[in-house]
Amino acid sequence: MSATVKLKHALAKELRKAALAFPETVEDFPWGHNAFKVAGKKAFLFMGEDEKGGWSASMKLPFRNDEALAVKGAQRTEYGLGRAGWITFRFTAKAKPPMPKLIDYLDESWRAVAPKKLSAAFAPPAVPKRRKAT
Repeated sequence: MSATVKLKHALAKELRKAALAFPETVEDFPWGHNAFKVAGKKAFLFMGEDEKGGWSASMKLPFRNDEALAVKGAQRTEYGLGRAGWITFRFTAKAKPPMPKLIDYLDESWRAVAPKKLSAAFAPPAVPKRRKAT
C-alpha cells in the first residue's frame, strides 16, 4: 500500500465518506490517488485532487455512462477504461457538482464490481438532499 492521500475539498470528502459506507469497501492509495475497492480487489472509484484545489472522481458506469457524460466536467476515462464504461468527473475548486447524482452513480459503480451475493444483500444508501442556501 502506498502512502495515504488526504482529500481536502469538502465535496470530495463527502463522496469519499459515501464510498466507504458500502460493505467490504477498502481504501487504497496507488499512483497518488485514492482508490476504493470491494473486498480489497476490484476498484469502483478513483479520486484525486489537483494543485488548484479541484478534484476528480472516476467510476465504472456500465448502464448510465452516456447519461453521466451530460454532467458538466464528465468525460470517458483515459487509458482505455472509457471503453469499459468508466467515466471521469472533473470539478474546479468552486464547482457545484450534483452530489446526489454522483452518489447514485457511486451505487451503480460499486454494484458493477461487487460480488453478486454481496450486492443483492445490500440496500442502496439514501441519497442526501442538498439544502438550498437562503
